[in-house]
Amino acid sequence: MNTTDTANRRKPRTLALELVESLGGRIREGRLSPGDKLPTEAAIMAEFNVSRTVVREAISKLQAAGQVQTRHGIGTFVLGLGDAPGFRITPEQFGTLRDVIAVLELRIGVETEAAALAAQRRTPENLLAMRRALDAVMAAVEDRRDAVSADFQFHLEVARATQNHHFAELMSTLGSMIIPRARLDSPEAQSDERQQYLRRVNAEHESILDAIAGQDPDGARAAMRTHLANSRERRRRASELSTH
Repeated sequence: MNTTDTANRRKPRTLALELVESLGGRIREGRLSPGDKLPTEAAIMAEFNVSRTVVREAISKLQAAGQVQTRHGIGTFVLGLGDAPGFRITPEQFGTLRDVIAVLELRIGVETEAAALAAQRRTPENLLAMRRALDAVMAAVEDRRDAVSADFQFHLEVARATQNHHFAELMSTLGSMIIPRARLDSPEAQSDERQQYLRRVNAEHESILDAIAGQDPDGARAAMRTHLANSRERRRRASELSTH
């Protein structure tokens, strides 16, 4: 079965919402700034493997949210965040350890249930997307590159696997800055301790994926809770070390 056949059988409304989520996420993350011109309909169709109807519906929703404006004969341009989403966590809200832990507590509440739903509802395509994200994490770790983007992509793919677009929209709203990293100060720590830290994190990711692939909701819920609780404790320990 090719990806085109799979996409064509999915509901246009669902595809449009996913496209809104993807393009809206780029606006929120600053990859598309006010004044930027969106890619052409044909380019968006090719990138996301969707029909012209889906692209136009997604653009219409972004217009209704005040995020883009279409100028006839010229193109569609980014206006900004618009009226949506109403809920945001800004970089300033990560200024203290208490702020970071507060976001992790929110994630524990949301993502543990998302993992359980994903275990019940995931498709082969969802599993493939999660696998690709984790492969990207490990490649980044081994190459000593920043793995935050791939890490966030894994959590976003878990949310998408719930088949409930609200989970994915919330994760997109939060953005990749929700992924915490230990504060490791010395060059040696950046090379050796950081490698060990990121390998432990990815082992936790693998446990989550194993439970979702095995259609084990309780196991997936527990694995995600363990992962996020460990992340919270790692942040606490890193903060204590940095103050001594």
